[in-house]
Amino acid sequence: MARTKEFDPDAALRSALELFWRRGYEATSMTDLVEHLGVGRASIYATFGNKHELYLKALDRYQQARNPQLLRELSQPGPALPAVRALVRRFATEATTEGRRLSGCFVTNTAAELAPHDTAAARRVEHNWDHLETLLHSALIRAQAQGELPADRNPLTLARTLLVLMQGLRVVGKASADPARVQDAAEQALTLLD
Repeated sequence: MARTKEFDPDAALRSALELFWRRGYEATSMTDLVEHLGVGRASIYATFGNKHELYLKALDRYQQARNPQLLRELSQPGPALPAVRALVRRFATEATTEGRRLSGCFVTNTAAELAPHDTAAARRVEHNWDHLETLLHSALIRAQAQGELPADRNPLTLARTLLVLMQGLRVVGKASADPARVQDAAEQALTLLD
């Protein structure tokens, strides 16, 4: 008779996500995961695979939680530019809010730490950025069709610019104690939409 799991895999994955998000991949050992999750090493391996596989599953979970929220924010009926502006400002605020600032964005952290040498992590980062770029692009096309965005603006180029800016806000916000640096950059970038 098979033994039932003595822990909730979903709760353990959320807990692993929190630890990886706070500490990063390299700074988190299997011992750290065992202690933080309160789950035996063998159970972690049996349920999630090795540390790398667990990290990728945590990254997937993060994206599954964040992407529907972004879709809701950017696809609401009515004017589109207020939603785009609000999203950029929210990224800037999160990047400068104490407590949130130091952990940064899990995708951005992965891009900086793992993507240059980890194909599986890089694919997930690219997927996330493609998704956000597509959402921004769609919102900006809608804004242009509704007369909110000047006809001479390129929605795809603007979407890519905002994507890069938003990721940069996360990096600078994590490393800088000066919130004005991030806030000023976000507001300047938003003038591209005028």
